[in-house]
Amino acid sequence: MDLNKVMLIGRVTRDPEIRTIPSGQMVGTFSVATNKQWTDQAGQRQEKAEFHNIVVWRKLAEIAQSYVKKGMRIYIEGRMETRSWEDAQG
Repeated sequence: MDLNKVMLIGRVTRDPEIRTIPSGQMVGTFSVATNKQWTDQAGQRQEKAEFHNIVVWRKLAEIAQSYVKKGMRIYIEGRMETRSWEDAQG
């Protein structure tokens, strides 16, 4: 049995961009930053941010448009999907 489930708690880094695709469905995109903090061997506090691109469809896109704003803390649950593309150099 396989499982693809992701849970994130982080800060929204940009307001959602909402659009309607040719089929009439709404799709929204925004990003969320999660931070990892630790103390290194020298006793110095370290921090690393990870940025996650979020895509929401249909009703969730409408909800994101109304309620999700840059800077707010948010809980996201869904599945991870890796996308790839080629630039002009291949």
